This record gives sequence, C-alpha cells and structure tokens, in this order.
Amino acid sequence: MTELDLQRKKKLGDILAEKGLGMNFQYGGKAPEEIVDREFQDLKPHPRVEKLYDLYLNTLSSVSMEFGYWYNRTYAQHEYEIPVYRRAKALAVAFAKTTPLIIPGELIVCCKARYYRGSFPMPQLSEGFFLAHEDEMYQEALKRGGESSGELSRVGAGGGNVTESFGKIVSIAGKFGIRAEEVPALNKIAKAWYKKSVDDLGNRWEREVPEYDLKEKIMRTMICMFDSGYTLPQGREVMSYYYPLEYGFDGLLAMCEEKKAEVAGNASGDGISGMDRLYFYASCIELIKGIQTWIENYAKEARRLKQYTHDPKLLADYDKISACCEWIAHKQPRTFYEAMQMIQFMHTITLNEDALSGMSPGRLGQVLWPWFEQDVAAGRITEDEALELLELQRVKFTCFDVFASFGVVGGVLSGNTFNNLAVGGLTRTGEPATNRLEYLMIHAGMTMPCPQPTLSILWDEKIPEDFVLKCAECTKIGTGYPAWFSFRMGTEFIWNHYQKEGMTLEEARSYAIGGCLETAPAVWKVLHLGGKEYEVPAGASQPAAVGVHFISNPKILEMVLFNGYDNRTGIQVFEPHGKKLESFDEIWEVYKDYYAKTIDVLCKCNNIQHDIWRKNNMCIIQSLFKPDCLDKGHHIGDMGYRWNGTYNIESCGTINMVNAFVALDKLVFQDKKYTLDDFRKAILANFGFYKADEIDSFSLAEQVKKDDGDEFDAIHGDCLQAPKYGNDDIAADKYLILWEKWFTKVAHTFESLFGLELYTCQNSVSTHGTQGRACLATPDGRLYGTTFADGSMSAYPGTDRNGPYALFKSATCWDQSWSQNSQMNMKIHPLAIKGENGTRHLADLIKAYLRRGAHHIQFNVCDSKVMRQAQANPEQHRDLLVRVAGFTQYWVEIGKHIQDEVIARTEYESI
Repeated sequence: MTELDLQRKKKLGDILAEKGLGMNFQYGGKAPEEIVDREFQDLKPHPRVEKLYDLYLNTLSSVSMEFGYWYNRTYAQHEYEIPVYRRAKALAVAFAKTTPLIIPGELIVCCKARYYRGSFPMPQLSEGFFLAHEDEMYQEALKRGGESSGELSRVGAGGGNVTESFGKIVSIAGKFGIRAEEVPALNKIAKAWYKKSVDDLGNRWEREVPEYDLKEKIMRTMICMFDSGYTLPQGREVMSYYYPLEYGFDGLLAMCEEKKAEVAGNASGDGISGMDRLYFYASCIELIKGIQTWIENYAKEARRLKQYTHDPKLLADYDKISACCEWIAHKQPRTFYEAMQMIQFMHTITLNEDALSGMSPGRLGQVLWPWFEQDVAAGRITEDEALELLELQRVKFTCFDVFASFGVVGGVLSGNTFNNLAVGGLTRTGEPATNRLEYLMIHAGMTMPCPQPTLSILWDEKIPEDFVLKCAECTKIGTGYPAWFSFRMGTEFIWNHYQKEGMTLEEARSYAIGGCLETAPAVWKVLHLGGKEYEVPAGASQPAAVGVHFISNPKILEMVLFNGYDNRTGIQVFEPHGKKLESFDEIWEVYKDYYAKTIDVLCKCNNIQHDIWRKNNMCIIQSLFKPDCLDKGHHIGDMGYRWNGTYNIESCGTINMVNAFVALDKLVFQDKKYTLDDFRKAILANFGFYKADEIDSFSLAEQVKKDDGDEFDAIHGDCLQAPKYGNDDIAADKYLILWEKWFTKVAHTFESLFGLELYTCQNSVSTHGTQGRACLATPDGRLYGTTFADGSMSAYPGTDRNGPYALFKSATCWDQSWSQNSQMNMKIHPLAIKGENGTRHLADLIKAYLRRGAHHIQFNVCDSKVMRQAQANPEQHRDLLVRVAGFTQYWVEIGKHIQDEVIARTEYESI
C-alpha cells in the first residue's frame, strides 16, 4: 500500500472522533500548537566532556575480533585443562593482549574493545547468528523456536546503529559493523563452536524434557520471547566494587594465594564441591594477573602518546593517566580520581567476561563517598572537578555496547545496556544514605544527558526534601531519569523473598536496582581509607532478572479463545481444551492452565540452559568481585554468592490482558450482547482493519480501516468503550487483582536450577513492541500487530481518562511488594511542570503515588510533537533522548514499533 493510499483511508482515531468516542491521548487540557522545549536546556558539560560526547554521537557501533581471537586461541591450547581454569587462562590472555585505546581529552580511560563505541562477539555462548546466511549451520540454527524473536524485532535506522552493510563494513545483528577483513576470523571461530557452544549444548540437553515440543511451539509463536540461558545469561544485577577498592589487586592476589594453599587437597567435610575450591582460587590468580597486565598496558599507552603531542594539557593528562593506572593495577586507590578509574576498569572487565546487560553500578555515590569526602577535606579536589569526572564517566558508560542477537538487540534492549546508578535509600540502621556526591551525580545527569548510566532514586520519607527536588528537576530535562522507586517497597520484597537464605531487615536495606528496575539484594561491607571506617553497599546476588523471559499475557488469552491454536503461524500450540467457555470463570481456569504449562516447560528448559552455562562458561571475574565467593571458594555457578534465589518469571502485556478480560466478561457473560464466536470472528478479521505491519504503523489510533470493514464497527466500538484499567474503576481493576494474586503465588511453585523458588518480574523492556507484532487483535479493542501497553502498571495509551490520581489508585489496588517490580511510565507535557512550582508539583505527584504502596514510576517529559517531528526527520534529532521502558535511549536508535507506542502514550497537560 502506497503512502498516498494510506492518506486516503480513514484511521481509527479519526473514525472514533467522528462518533464522539475519541481516544484521550491528552489529559487536563490541550497542548499549544507551537512546540514547547524542556527546561534546563542551557546546561552544558565541561568542554572536554562535550568534545568526547560529540565524538560518540558521530561514532558507529563497531565490533572487533581481537578479544575473541585471543580468548579462543588460548582456550583451544588448554583443551584438556579443568574447565574453570581453562576459561580463566583464556580470559587472562585476552585481557593482556587487548589493544588499549585512549582518546585525546579523556581522563577516565578503558574501552570494551579497540573501538571507542565497541564490543565483540562471544560465539562460545551462541554462534548461529554470526555465520553466513547461506551456511547450513546458520540454516539449522534458524529452525529453533528461540530464533523467532529476530523475525519481528526492529532497531532504529539512525544514530550509531549499523543496520546495513556498506563499503567494507559488514552489518551484524542489525546493529554492529565489523570490518570485512575480520569476518573470516569470526566465521572460523563461530564454526569451531558449532555443536559445542552453550546454545548448542543447551538445546541438545533441553530436548530431554518430555514437553520439549511444547516449548518449541511456545517460542515459535512468540508466547515467550527468549531463551535466557544463551542470550544474556548475566546482568540485571548490582556490581560489587568492594574487594579491589578495599584491598587492591595485589591484596586480592595474596588473599587467593593464601586461600589456595589452605584448601589444596582438603575437602573440609564437603564431598561434593569442597575440592573445587583449589581450582577456583587458582583461576582467580590467573585472571588477576591478566587484569593487572591489561591496566598496565593503559599506562604504557598513555606514556607512548606523549611523544606525539606538545599540548601541555594533553601531556598533563597522559601523565595523570599513566600514574593512576600504574598504581591501581596493584594498590588500593588513594584519591577520588583513582577510585573512579578503578571503577571504570572493574565495570569493563565484568562486561567483557560474558554477554550481559544491566550490570548496574548500584549505589555508587555511597561506595565512592570515602574518597570524595577525604579529597574535598584535604583540598585535593573541588566539586567542579569531581563533576567533570562524573560527566566523563557518563560518556564512557554510554560507549558500552552489548553484542547479542538481532532479537535481543531490537526486541528487548533497543540498543541499551541498562547500567543503573541508584541514589538515596537508607543506611543499615535506617538513616538517610544520601550524601553530597549523590547531588553531583544527579547534576551530572543534567549537564551530560546521555543514556548511561541511567539514574534511579530510592525514595524514602527520610530523604532530604532538597535532594528530592533536585531529582525532580533532573526528571524535567526529559531524559526519563531518574526513575523513582519506593525504598520501603523494595526493602519489603527483598526481606520477604530472601529470608530463606538468611536475609535480615538491616541487610535488606543495602539493596539497589539491577538493570532496568529489578530489585537486587546486596550486603554491607566495611571499607578502610585514610584511617577511617565506612560501611558501603556491595552487590551480592545472582542476576536479578533471569529465568523465564517474557511471557505474552495477551497471547495466552488468544490461545484460550482459539482452543490452543495460533492462527498467525498455523501451529497447534497447546492440547485443545475443547471447552465451550460458558463463563468467565471457565476462561480464567483454562488461562491459568495454559499459563502454568508455559511456565513449567520454560522453567525446566531454562534450568538446563543455565546449568550448561555454569559448567562451561562460568563467570570467574564476577565471582572474584562479589561476596561471598572468596570466602567460600566457589564461583557463581556453585552458589558462591550470598543471595542465589533471584531467578524469576517475566511477563508482558499485563494491562491489555486485564482490559481484554473486562471486555469479554462484560460484553459476553454479563450483558450477553455478543457471543465468543462473535469475538473470534471479529478478532480474525482484525475488526475490519489492516494489520499493523501492512501499514507500518503500530499505535492504535493510527490503524487504517479497510473499505469493507464496517461489519465489525459495533463490537469494536463496544470493546473500546468497555471499562479500562487506569480509571479507578473496580469493574476493571478487580481483574488486575485476580491476576496478581494468582501470578505472584504460582511463581513460587516453580524452582530454579539452584532449587530455590521463583518470583515474578513485571516489566516489559521493549518486548511489548515485538510481542505485540505477533499477537492478533485482542478483546479490549487493540488491533493485530499493534504494540502492547508498556511496563506492567502503565495504562494502555489513550485509555486513562480520569487523570493521574485515578491511574495511581488502579495501579495500587494490589500489594506490589508481592512482585520484584511493577513498572509505571507516564508522559507529561513540559508546561505542566514548568518552573519552581512545577518541580514541587511533580515531586508531590511522585510521593503521592509511592506513598500508596507503589514500587516504581518514571516519566517522559516531552512535547509529543517533538517525537513526531523526530520520527519524520531523524537526522535532525540525533541526540533526542526518551524513556522507553526501564531505560533511556536515543530516539533514532529505537525501532518504529516502540517509537509509535511512546508517541501514543497519554500526554498529561496538567497534573
């Protein structure tokens, strides 16, 4: 269909407006015709930071085979070595051999790869999508249901994404560019892992699950989006920077040597894994030495660069970098600058060990406070100098890429890596943990607005009001951060869920946000500096959002209505239930049955995937850094961490499911206006509209009606007008309560590979776009292929008609502490919160919601007209940032299905 044809046809929004049934995409007034910019646009970073950021904006996402080459070469040379030690040797050599990159003007150095914005493939995890498309191995990989997400995922065509090959650059996964001369090396290494990667071995062994055929059907039909065991097995957790910051790498080396001698040959009463401690400590020693060489290489590179410049500023920079790196390669940092640089090395080291997103800095302002406090007191640093370092750190973190498949990049991450920096919260004893450095971190987020690290505030009634207002001001710049979390609700969840592993209330207060918005448990550790003691939080858990990845709630309902059959693919997914569905209760019973069967088979298969991962690709660096691996002598896979009960079940499309329940119950069983057959017929006909993919538009109001589609006007209109979640209407909200009570309870009946019960994780990331494309029309009036409501507590665009407080009452009709998280997105016009009074109104709005028992809320403060303009002319809006789900991203790097949904969200003109 041509653009002209589309213009001549009627869109749903126009049709409803003609009937006086317009969907309310604005609340509280009408936005002015002229575009209104966000506040605080005159803030600028320091000059050196601005230059480095401009360089980033003009840099493409690139991959190099260097790290992978040395890893795989060394790994092959130690074929008969014990697996954990073999992997340590390979990683150590890869770090030691990786070319250091220092960009003129940098003070904080260290990159993932040899490119400014770069990453590298890890075929040892999953090799299929690296292979040439004509390769028979690639074709075999495509047959797996887990690859289906790539078919419907999209990434933005602008920014740093390399969506198409050009010149001598080859596009991989729709995002990364690799030099053509490196492709043969990639293919050679990928083929070497054929039938040996975690993906291949996991797929081989998960076929032993009796219900495996059901799992394949679930993946092919996009009821579930991902296998978590080989896409991003790590991440969505909080870093621990404690050990190198406390002991230095030399101290850790000595500790491991001592521990190795202590345990060698001693099982210590543990006949299962006691002997493994020797190999773990030996592996840590190998890795520490490789890391030290890597850091020292940056010192050498800084000294080398001195010979190519006479600029006194650059010469001073290189002297500072080399002196810093030489010291922290061995010793505890002495200054705030050295501590910041060590943080950069540690974070990069962790990202390079495994494919992961969401490795969060956590409460970094509290971790770094000892150095900041002492440097300021001694006159070694000013607040302005510290601010510049924090701005530099933001640019460096934004340069991080994660190399993953097309489905992961476009369908979940939207190009983001979810490094979440949290501020606020309470201390162990319940006092406000906020400090002056955290004020500067929030300000750095305003002067240097970029996606990473994203910011979150752990709000509590005790947090100083001026700090709350500072965070509200930061929200107003329109980057979508900080996200706002109830510290009380997070602590309640942590305390309740981890009590079986010994969690106390005091320890629960150390938690932070891992990844988008996942509550991740931590511990308190005592840090010594300058003769003083400080208690700092340190991440101490397994990944806090891994397990069953993203079940499509509306798709399960579709299966119920069509007797377990998927009309999009022609697959009979579930055994036909064969029931007449003569009441809503009967629909609900079948829904629960299908859902539980989905969780069951996915959980079993994911457990096998992760078991293969921990046996073949275990994280040693992570284990070296996090409590209590060094004390136990066991890595992450052997439950060396303090907290291991982090595996969960992630859902998507909750609110569309709730609204669909409302419409079915009301229109079929209460009012008896239609039959289920009427609904089935209307759904298969997409209520008389074209599919979203046919018109390349994914928001509801923009959907185009067919010329002969009038037959379903009545039923579609009634579906749209049925009660909707988000309006403080018990007629709708009771279905959310029904769902949450069941979902949060049933999750505990399943267990992870560690034998610990699962819990629910309710956030959509970007899956609501991809999974929406795989779902037929739904009984709430949503049309085929359009994007689901984002998050888990956000209203479906245009359906929250009674204002924010009505939405808040609907969202808190259930106890959100039952779940790990509950995500709420709102979009506010800049005029609604303009000026000092607007800042206070925004802060009051947030506090009102969190006080009701909510867990999370975040905002897009942006005139929707700017987004539409950016969609039409992306080249003019390279640096436009928006909040997608639990993360901020460049507009031009987001797929159109997500762009359309963000534009369509209800815009609040007043609060």
